[in-house]
Amino acid sequence: MAPRDIPLAGGAVVIHSSAMNSLNSRRGFLRVAALAGAGVAAGRARAADTVVQMPFENGERPLVTYPQKRPLLRLTSRPPQLETPMSVFNEGILTPNDAFFVRYHLPLNSPPQDLDADTFKVEVKGKVNTPASFTIADLKRQFEEVEVVAVNQCSGNGRAFFQPRVAGGQMGNGCMGNARWRGVRLADVLKKCGVASGAKQVLFNGLDLPLIPKTPDFVKALEVDHALDGEALLAWGMNGEALPLLNGFPLRLVVPGYYGTYWLKHLHEITVVDEAFTGFWVATGYRIPDNDCGFIAPGTAPGKTIPIGRFNVRSFITSHADGAQLQTGAEQVVRGIAFDGGHGIQQVLFSDDGGRNWREAQLGKDLGKYSFREWTIAFKPRAGASELKCKATNRVGQSQPLEPLWNPAGYMRNVVETVKVTAG
Repeated sequence: MAPRDIPLAGGAVVIHSSAMNSLNSRRGFLRVAALAGAGVAAGRARAADTVVQMPFENGERPLVTYPQKRPLLRLTSRPPQLETPMSVFNEGILTPNDAFFVRYHLPLNSPPQDLDADTFKVEVKGKVNTPASFTIADLKRQFEEVEVVAVNQCSGNGRAFFQPRVAGGQMGNGCMGNARWRGVRLADVLKKCGVASGAKQVLFNGLDLPLIPKTPDFVKALEVDHALDGEALLAWGMNGEALPLLNGFPLRLVVPGYYGTYWLKHLHEITVVDEAFTGFWVATGYRIPDNDCGFIAPGTAPGKTIPIGRFNVRSFITSHADGAQLQTGAEQVVRGIAFDGGHGIQQVLFSDDGGRNWREAQLGKDLGKYSFREWTIAFKPRAGASELKCKATNRVGQSQPLEPLWNPAGYMRNVVETVKVTAG
């Protein structure tokens, strides 16, 4: 592996292949974490790095390598926002840790010793009968370990395709990923501490901190009933390994079926409160129009908003890229993924003529209601241009619109996607 240039606050440091390989050990991880100093190491595109043109305005993206990551599409470097190339989703139903997208609002600004999984603690406080702190070893010893396969998707996944354009990170469709998360139930930890009568919400805070005065800390809230329903996890494991640094090491909140804004990374503080939280990232940020679909007419403003919640239904073609050149009449398999907010996928339809006719695809193995569901179908290309489309429906009848819907924050895009191919 060639050395990588990693620019840090105050200068640049090169992490050589030996340091990258040592990330598999705790001491090696801490050495790399120490290099990050006052901020998460930010990858810099070298002259030889590939630049990718995404299919939207101002869509030029460098492929860059960060610690523990293969080359990913960089949106921003400080704080890091890295998008997974769509081809990765055709590798398998679980997204590899080294290809999983990265989304920060604030830089990780923590002393390296706080990132030691042996000594790191998460504190539970506020309206609880018995406040407590737990190391990861405590969590493993005192509570039942559980796993869930679940999609983590950024609220703005696909924002760059919105028309009219909207402000915010201009993401393609790669700010999502599916993983097997291992940890303990948030509910079990809260019950051990004893949620006090009258508690309303549970707040979560991580080690990513604002560097500019008056910037709001990234704190999120769940209703007490949601926090106690047994679905959310305090997770230290991801696809059979420790969480990567950029995906929340050593502990993160996993909220299956809900957008990634709730999946707090580097979680170190859980506070039970008896009134509704009014912090910026709940009361102002990550809100959608208060109607049945969360969308409004393009260019208008919502009269009332509510916090974003569960995923809507989505599906993608992963086996064929837009603009692919195919052989006429040579039968092949089209493959893709579908998911929703937790009802589970019932059906995926496929069209090879721009949506005039639809055929039902075959669903793959079911890894759980929060997971990607693979689908496949045979396809024999006709000469000339074809538009391939897929449309998923979940078990309660929710599906995808044929035309894109709009809201001012660019959230929750779930239009039926199109892949244009040519056969000759």
